[in-house]
Amino acid sequence: MSIKIDRLNHIYSVGTPFEKKALNEVSLNIEKGEYVGLIGHTGSGKSTLIQHINGLLKPTAGRVEVNGVDISDRGVRIKEIRQKVGLVFQYPEHQLFEMTVFKDVAFGPVNMGLGEDEIRRRVEEALTIVDIDKTLYDASPFELSGGQKRRVAIAGVLAMQPDILILDEPTAGLDPRGRDEILNEVDKLHDQLDMTVVLVSHSMEDIANHVNRLIVMDKGEIRFDGVPKDVFKKHRELEEMGLAVPQVTYLAKALREKGIDAPEDMITIKEAVRFIAQYIDGKVKKHD
Repeated sequence: MSIKIDRLNHIYSVGTPFEKKALNEVSLNIEKGEYVGLIGHTGSGKSTLIQHINGLLKPTAGRVEVNGVDISDRGVRIKEIRQKVGLVFQYPEHQLFEMTVFKDVAFGPVNMGLGEDEIRRRVEEALTIVDIDKTLYDASPFELSGGQKRRVAIAGVLAMQPDILILDEPTAGLDPRGRDEILNEVDKLHDQLDMTVVLVSHSMEDIANHVNRLIVMDKGEIRFDGVPKDVFKKHRELEEMGLAVPQVTYLAKALREKGIDAPEDMITIKEAVRFIAQYIDGKVKKHD
């Protein structure tokens, strides 16, 4: 399922003293199966953008198409769009409310009017995907760890079997282990189900390690759109927007300043470890 955004504009509080243009002529295509990272400083427009894809906001001007359908057209059943475009908000575990894990994940399928057998199949499949053991099905979701709560919340979206998964800061507030668990599950969804994934994150390391395409927003506009290695080369421009680059990129820059030929596009820890091993083995040149 593809996404096409054409000259999208959004203005909050139109005609009031608080009027603010959040999106300005944004055009963007995301093809089926892409794994896209979306970054930008607070107020850059990224959250406004993803809420248009899910139909939570309507454009002030422009079009948003999901699989060729303009979701603002009359007659479009927005409920069906939201079933196909799953949006996981920041701190989704705050939206858990049922007495058991199973019932919480079943909430969406139940409201879709599905039969009991189909509901059970979807719930069990979704919980298996996010690696929640059957022994926890009857547990209260509020007794789980932070990472487990987050995975249950994601399972609630997956049980509706979306074609597109949008995650707004899915690792916010988690410890390193919980963060890795969540992102590894998202990788699995993308790889095994060929799911289109849009990951919004403030962590440059998470972006560098997981996505295949990176979109940078600033002041309601798309500033950069490309392969993460290419985008992160523009560290000066990113810093001017209040953003950073992965720590490994800064390391590579420091090494080059010392005369060591570190690759300019080195962005992950694995790449850094490999490069340092090559340097130790004498396979990398150093200049005076």
